[in-house]
Amino acid sequence: MNYQEALELTSKYGQQHLLQYYDSLSDSEKASLLSQIEKLDFSLLSLLKENSGTQNRGAFEPLGALTVDEIEENRSEYERLGFEALKEEKVAAVLLAGGMGTRLGFDKPKGMYNVGETRELYIFECLINNILDVVRVTGHYMYLLVMTSELNHEDTVNFFREKEYFGYDPDYVRFFVQDTAPCVGYDGKILLEEKGKIAVSPNGNGGWFTSLAKAGLLDLLNAHGVEYISVFGVDNVCQRINDPAYVGAMLKSGRDVTAKVVRKADPNERVGVLCLEDGRPSIVEYYEMTDDMIHLKDENGNLLYNFGVILNYLFRLDRLTEIMNDQIPVHIVEKKIPCLDGNGELQKPESPNGYKFEYLVLDMIHLLSSCLPYEVVREREFAPIKNRTGVDSVESARALLVENGVTL
Repeated sequence: MNYQEALELTSKYGQQHLLQYYDSLSDSEKASLLSQIEKLDFSLLSLLKENSGTQNRGAFEPLGALTVDEIEENRSEYERLGFEALKEEKVAAVLLAGGMGTRLGFDKPKGMYNVGETRELYIFECLINNILDVVRVTGHYMYLLVMTSELNHEDTVNFFREKEYFGYDPDYVRFFVQDTAPCVGYDGKILLEEKGKIAVSPNGNGGWFTSLAKAGLLDLLNAHGVEYISVFGVDNVCQRINDPAYVGAMLKSGRDVTAKVVRKADPNERVGVLCLEDGRPSIVEYYEMTDDMIHLKDENGNLLYNFGVILNYLFRLDRLTEIMNDQIPVHIVEKKIPCLDGNGELQKPESPNGYKFEYLVLDMIHLLSSCLPYEVVREREFAPIKNRTGVDSVESARALLVENGVTL
């Protein structure tokens, strides 16, 4: 794309201000800016005018789960089915690792944070160790696709290489960068982060599959006969990834997606809950639940909206491919976005000043026909690290790691 083409494109959408500093840029900066403009999805701007970025929710109903007791009763069959699929390398995994450790006071990728006390033990290392538990049992590696962001890609790749992939076979590891979406001010104008750099942000946790496909990794998975793919977040250091019983339960169920869940610690716990929405699987966020929903119980006194998601899902790859081109809702979220002001000076606002566009996993699930909630024991598989201290913190995660036999 040349300057004239960029001017015509931006003018079409009323965004020609993106080129206002063009003449002051170096040749390389000019080329970079033109490339950024060429990649922009200007169609997102129409959502602001239509006010259609937030989804109207449907009618919710409770959705039960395959409980821990039921899993134990059928463990041998589930593990047999799961072992077979894993040995045939039909299962892969995607690690969502685009975040930074900012809330932990750490200016590197979150997965590089050291949770060890007497030795080095990184978040990435904890997750790889958990996958290696499955590899040791089955004797086969699974493809691990690590989704990074533009902000942390280089650091993440270099860290894995430096640590020799924590013992994982590098032939089975791939890295790819999550797609981004432009950040927009309240006036509908795309923001500039620098005079030659457009303000963008990762397009939400629901953007992982299209990002993977654009990176050519869907072709890789299909070429190697992968039929199931899990996706999990970087936060939870105790989670198990594609353990045989989990994989086998999905195969036995025949459902489109399986989701690991934990029983809520209390009715008001701030977690999303698996449910049915207009008869299809979905997730209702804690802030969307009414008091009646929060406290609704069955005849045995158990909460009906009781199974919280932990961002660990296993999908049928063919069903994901089918819905990839469907219209997944775009969520418009108000955020504080560092950007240039009218004088070309960088401002770091203390309150929201614009919008970001995000796709969410919950909408991917809602496009599918069936879901199996799979209960895991909270103390064994749910140790999220979101804060330095307190609830869901480095402190609480360390305690659970020790409880699960990990030396810190």
